[in-house]
Amino acid sequence: MFAKVKQILNPKNKDLQKKILFTFVCLFIFKLGTTIIVPGIDTESLGTDNLGFLELMNAMGGGALEQFSIFALGVMPYITASIIVQLLQMDIIPYFAELAKQGGTGRAKLNQITRYLGIALAFIQGYMFSFAFVSGGTPMEYMTFALILTAGTSLLLWIGDQITTKGIGNGISLIIMAGIIATMPNMFVEAWNSLVTGDTVQLISFGIVKFILFALLYLAIILGVVYVECAERRIPIQYANRSTTSILDAKQSYIPFKLNSAGVMPVILASAFISIPGIIARFIKKEGFTLFVSKYLTMTTGTGFIIYIVCIFAFAYFYTFLQLKPKELAENLNKNGGFIPGIRPGDETVKYISKTLKRITTVGAFALAIIAGLPIVFGTLSSLPTNVRIGGTGLLIVVGVALETYKQIDSELVTRTGYTRRRRNR
Repeated sequence: MFAKVKQILNPKNKDLQKKILFTFVCLFIFKLGTTIIVPGIDTESLGTDNLGFLELMNAMGGGALEQFSIFALGVMPYITASIIVQLLQMDIIPYFAELAKQGGTGRAKLNQITRYLGIALAFIQGYMFSFAFVSGGTPMEYMTFALILTAGTSLLLWIGDQITTKGIGNGISLIIMAGIIATMPNMFVEAWNSLVTGDTVQLISFGIVKFILFALLYLAIILGVVYVECAERRIPIQYANRSTTSILDAKQSYIPFKLNSAGVMPVILASAFISIPGIIARFIKKEGFTLFVSKYLTMTTGTGFIIYIVCIFAFAYFYTFLQLKPKELAENLNKNGGFIPGIRPGDETVKYISKTLKRITTVGAFALAIIAGLPIVFGTLSSLPTNVRIGGTGLLIVVGVALETYKQIDSELVTRTGYTRRRRNR
């Protein structure tokens, strides 16, 4: 790790240093924007004290929704739009399915459609949140607030693009990661204030021990998340025609399937699904329905928690097979002259890949359910504040993005080192 830092600080890697510095400047602008409250909002009349099912969205935005800042919506409308566009590519609408098969040109068009849809969703969500959290406003004021929130999301998308192009890592992912990290110091302060209490030396010492155990448990969960994110199942591959695939053969002789191929999406989709009744209850404001939702359909209740876990498993399978299509993988493998040893090309290969994906997805979904369910169980059993969380979706996102960014930096360093060596050899 220290060797990597030393390489980055090497004067010969000034372009990489500029990329990293540019990324930090963009993330600072994002954090600064989370403190700028939407003009015309009376903070005393805001109803964001108890966000409930929107707590995840608030965490991803670095607390912007709670303060109702110009970045209150964050990049969630864009993520929602991305999911919708991905679903539409599953032969639901032929136009989207055709674009998905057109390579780079099709992806560029799909990305453009996703942006426009994300901005439209941002306006709709902005109006809904303004109506839900800002009391005493007029329709025109709610429209103005929605436009400001939409502009904030558009600016974040632009900043994310600048990071991806001129900085290091995926800009949208880094913005989400920065928002979550920004809330962590306050979480540990709250944990310290809650655990280290009492007037006597013994009580204070006991509280310090509990805080240390809390920190160690948090670290252990981080290591567990890293293991889950890095674990993969490798299916060996052989090539019949070595003359045309010698380069590929030399670098990769297996298909790597990650244990958690779906990433954090199953948890986000499950959270969105379980939050739908709460959203409806907030807007229709019927006492009977609201009471029913609070008793049976929230994640902190027994039935709601079971539904949440079942949804994580269901969406894990759905999203994995949405991204990794066994039939397409088998066809591409056959076109390249490759085959799985002991498995016949064609239907047998498709069945083998499907069976392998189902097995590793079951284990990956189980790990996701544990990590996502820990904050709920921990919050129910302990007396710590609600913003003190062990595990959870936020930790999954932070670890996943950090690993991907580290791999990109490592790749940049390897490329530069190889280029320097080739120049010396000449």
